Amino acid sequence: MNSKKLSFLVVLLFTVTVYFYINGVFMQTNPKMLKVSNSSALNEVCDSVIRGQMISIQGTVPDSFKKQFLGVENISCQDYLLQSHYITAPLSEEEAQFPLAYVMVIHKDFETFERLFRAIYMPQNVYCVHVDEKATAEFKDAVGRLVGCFPNAFLASKMEPVVYAGISRLQADLNCMKDLVASKVQWKYIINTCGQDFPLKTNKEIIQHLKGFKGKNITPGILPPPHIIQRTKYIYKEQRYFLFSFMMWTFRRKTLPPHNLTIYFGSAYVALTREFANFALQDQRAIDLLEWSKDTYSPDEHFWVTLNRIPGVPGSMPNASWEGNLRAIKWHDMESEHGGCHGHYVRGICIYGNGDLKWLYDSPNMFANKFELKTYPLTLECLELRLRERALNQSEIPVESSWYL
Repeated sequence: MNSKKLSFLVVLLFTVTVYFYINGVFMQTNPKMLKVSNSSALNEVCDSVIRGQMISIQGTVPDSFKKQFLGVENISCQDYLLQSHYITAPLSEEEAQFPLAYVMVIHKDFETFERLFRAIYMPQNVYCVHVDEKATAEFKDAVGRLVGCFPNAFLASKMEPVVYAGISRLQADLNCMKDLVASKVQWKYIINTCGQDFPLKTNKEIIQHLKGFKGKNITPGILPPPHIIQRTKYIYKEQRYFLFSFMMWTFRRKTLPPHNLTIYFGSAYVALTREFANFALQDQRAIDLLEWSKDTYSPDEHFWVTLNRIPGVPGSMPNASWEGNLRAIKWHDMESEHGGCHGHYVRGICIYGNGDLKWLYDSPNMFANKFELKTYPLTLECLELRLRERALNQSEIPVESSWYL
């Protein structure tokens, strides 16, 4: 073995040893979560992952925060914000003058949701959290306690028992949208997320991206390809049973869309102006389209994009396609384009692993989907640390020491 290889191995071994010693997880069978208390050590590990030298590190996530919010451990909201490194002031005048509204539809994995919430939290924004009515009482309680610590965050006034690809998923977004429109915060855009999303851009970068659309709504989509047409051609029914739910396809055909609307197909995740949100809640065309969509498959993938293609609608983009850079997603059937998933696939979507970090770092998108903190903690830890450091470097006000991870 030559001296260069030996030196490299010594440095790598030292870095890994120090990192795992700090986190108390050195070569355990059930390692603890990768902490961010020593950001320089984590940075070293993340850099090694990006260089392809370490991509198989995994761990498990302790439930310390969950215990705190369930009352097993007493902790005040003030202590929680401090210990969890929440940013508690707008980092720039531009951000203060351009508040955002977030819809967060969740049903499981409190720790993953908590990381998402912390990553997108800013005191000038406003957040509506919709918890699946079918979620466990423990999960609902934990989320309620977290949200209760923030004056600009709240639970949706009406919760839906969400069925994957059913109207209930779209209704959850609409319930929060209605609540957010009534908020005193004069937000500029509303962005919907799920509990397995994570931002790839800072709050300031998201604002600058949205400003580039000059008051237009971002609803990526196209005319439906042949294999998608049946979603709105036939009637589907939500089926709920004790342990599971699903959409059942019937052989009955749908009536034609209301108001002679052309149905488009696109992303369920969108960025909408306040004016469009009011339109979607109040205009008769939107109300009738929602009613017509109640027995279609995955109506959230045609509702927003169809409305936003109507000429004259506030912020509409009649000639838009897939542009917008809202979500980075690795689809199973598009591996030739993205190079494969280094985690695992669920319903054809990649749950990101450590080997996906460089791809995520290089993505131009505002958010990525999907993550599992318990399965691939380092992936989320590295993204979070990088995002926070960039946000604080962009700050135009003095940075509080507690804001550093």
